[in-house]
Amino acid sequence: MRKTLGSKRKELSPEHIEEITKLFGSFKKSTKDGLPISRIFKNEDFGYLTITVERPQRDAKGNIILGTKGKGKDKPLPDSKLRDTETVPLSEDVETYFKREILPHAPDAWIDHEKTQIGYEIPFNRHFYVFQPPRQLSEIDAELKGVTDRILKMIGGLTK
Repeated sequence: MRKTLGSKRKELSPEHIEEITKLFGSFKKSTKDGLPISRIFKNEDFGYLTITVERPQRDAKGNIILGTKGKGKDKPLPDSKLRDTETVPLSEDVETYFKREILPHAPDAWIDHEKTQIGYEIPFNRHFYVFQPPRQLSEIDAELKGVTDRILKMIGGLTK
């Protein structure tokens, strides 16, 4: 390429472009040599809601402090030090998630729905990573011994 683009210096050959076009056009799940190269997902698979979980402020005796004015009157005041966020997949009901994951640990918690945000992320590792076991320790040891011997030989040549 005329201009290097950092680590993106790879150029696709016409054969690569043709293969990618066929895979995209066939719209099927595909593997090559047992490794996934094409998968089909729903948009919801990558979406999530970020919910804000609030906990109440408490006084010195441990009693919940209630609001005194506005729309928060007679409702627990949120404690910003205990505020947390949770990421809920779009495919899951928020209330079901909240009851299962939050309430058992914080029974006084609630969701501030006004702060809920939607987001999308494509986690390539989660969907395309295939574990390959490491080489045998004896193979690694033999390779290290070969490298060490070669270095010692080179050092020996310098001292003569």
